[in-house]
Amino acid sequence: MLKIGVLGAGHLGKIHLRLLNQSDKYELIGFYDAFEENATKVAAEFGYKKFDSIAELIAAVDVVDIVTPTLQHFECAQLAIEAGKHIFIEKPIATTVEEAENIMALAQKYNVKGQVGHVERFNPAFTAVKDKINKPMFIETHRLAEFNPRGTDVPVVLDLMIHDIDAILSVVKSKVKTVNASSVAVISDSPDITNARLEFENGCVANITASRISMKNMRKSRFFQKDAYISVDYLDKICEVVRMQDAPEIPGDFDMILQNAEGVKKQIYFDNPNVNPNNAILDELESFADAINNDTTPIVTLEDGTEALRVAYMIIDSMGK
Repeated sequence: MLKIGVLGAGHLGKIHLRLLNQSDKYELIGFYDAFEENATKVAAEFGYKKFDSIAELIAAVDVVDIVTPTLQHFECAQLAIEAGKHIFIEKPIATTVEEAENIMALAQKYNVKGQVGHVERFNPAFTAVKDKINKPMFIETHRLAEFNPRGTDVPVVLDLMIHDIDAILSVVKSKVKTVNASSVAVISDSPDITNARLEFENGCVANITASRISMKNMRKSRFFQKDAYISVDYLDKICEVVRMQDAPEIPGDFDMILQNAEGVKKQIYFDNPNVNPNNAILDELESFADAINNDTTPIVTLEDGTEALRVAYMIIDSMGK
């Protein structure tokens, strides 16, 4: 079992603490939180060991789980890596692309592993169809959330949209060529709703919408590719694959057949892949333990997190123009 400590015991930090405490792959050593009142409360309520400094916690563990506000990510990562510790770091990986690149360079220099907490990669609806997504040419995503004051210190692109940016980059094996985006700040000082159109070098187009001022929650993506349409509902954990194949010469009574203007006939059939329920946060944390123990590449690398942040800032820059 790997010894792990958590930096940050806010809303998400407490979830990480609970899951790590249950995990068979980690031994939870304790946590550090800069807010003394909150740290004392968490220690008293749940019985986790409270450390008095970041340095003390880092010295006591093999792995550091960074769940602090984004502004502290780079500082915490640097301290942990320079002490030779592996890092799991919540998304976004850092405040700036430069910080993210420095984290990557440090991890390489000190030969430690890092994983970024892009949790939707572990959503069972996405993992059920990821292998079926092959060279998508048009992608549409909607990530809508009811208003929550937590997280409004950053644009909705870094708060919500970055989930979909990472998922899209994981299936489109091409570089982003152009970005066009627009946004509106309705309640916050930073944008609350943003739409972005990404064009990739291979011709794929992704249309991404994120909002944190919606009346209901929605997290859906649709992938269109040659002879197939794939939908993923991250919220309700369901997915669907609609495929087309050449129609049989003699269709069955219940076969769905389409014929185009050239007379080509296609049969439509539906595939509802089996979605295995899971706890995506626990899965991402334990997958990192496997990567460390087996000396394999983490599922969401520091490079992945950096590229998602880079594209997010391309979107933010486009909004400014």
